[in-house]
Amino acid sequence: METGFPWGSTTTVDLRLWRADAIVLFDWLMSTDLNAVPITHLAQKQALADLLARLEEVDIIESIDEEIAEAQAEVAKNMGR
Repeated sequence: METGFPWGSTTTVDLRLWRADAIVLFDWLMSTDLNAVPITHLAQKQALADLLARLEEVDIIESIDEEIAEAQAEVAKNMGR
């Protein structure tokens, strides 16, 4: 585990995502009003904001509409829709 993000002594974990999942999550988080997301604890909203901040650090923020649509199709392909 790494320490140092975002508040110094907080431990972190490495998480690997499929690129398509990261694109879908980033697109959703960018278009979602986190104040409207149902939560049971304020930490859940903060965790989503932290996730968005981390996703902004990778090379998916320049994704175009076509790449987003392809990622959505890839992620949902086995969901029967």
